[in-house]
Amino acid sequence: MVNRQAGRQQTGPGTDPGTDPETEPGAEPETEPGAEPETELGAAARRAAGATVAKQRGRPRSFDRETALEKAILAFWEHGYEATSVSDLTRVMGIGAPSLYAAFGDKRSLFDEVVRVYGVKYGSFGDRALSEEPTARGAVERLLREAAAEYTDPGHPQGCLVIHAATNCTSPEVEESLRERRNANIAAFESRIKAGIAAGELPAGTDAAALARHTGAIVQGMSQQARDGATQQELEALAELAMAVWPRP
Repeated sequence: MVNRQAGRQQTGPGTDPGTDPETEPGAEPETEPGAEPETELGAAARRAAGATVAKQRGRPRSFDRETALEKAILAFWEHGYEATSVSDLTRVMGIGAPSLYAAFGDKRSLFDEVVRVYGVKYGSFGDRALSEEPTARGAVERLLREAAAEYTDPGHPQGCLVIHAATNCTSPEVEESLRERRNANIAAFESRIKAGIAAGELPAGTDAAALARHTGAIVQGMSQQARDGATQQELEALAELAMAVWPRP
């Protein structure tokens, strides 16, 4: 590290010994002996360069990204993708459009992140049920029971975001993305049912694809019923009836 103190001139009376003219706010650099004085054009260029560097460093984000994202989740969950505008998002998130674009990209990019975070925070009960329960029947029973509770939780919008957000959607890419997620859920149901057949839990002739699609239809129907005002108890009764069609070994 260079010792700048050694290179300072002796300070005179009335001069603050701790002040360095080279770093004083607004001070212009001294001209080297024999060097030509700096022109106005050169000074302007130097100031512009300094401003550019400061701009590139950027200002600290003035909002909490996680909090803003949660508000976006609730907005898309409540109103769907199509009916939620950028102005709606900036209003509920409490940020301006430039901040939204800088932090999340465009509306589509924000929605993609919303769906991913929703799946982890609110939609993971299904994956847990399928992986943790010892039987396919027990897994689907638990999944439907927990869906009844999650879809009617008063702490957030009713139903499932992945199911509801596609309503009246005119964006083919968004519609296809959500369809793929819903079909992936049905594929997971089918895989778990096939494992149950292989284990002898379900009869060998069980139509795993049809039973998986039946489960998917129940889940999607429960989501819509919740949005229409069905209670947790009413959805639990529906889930119990849905399990009655399952074959016995």
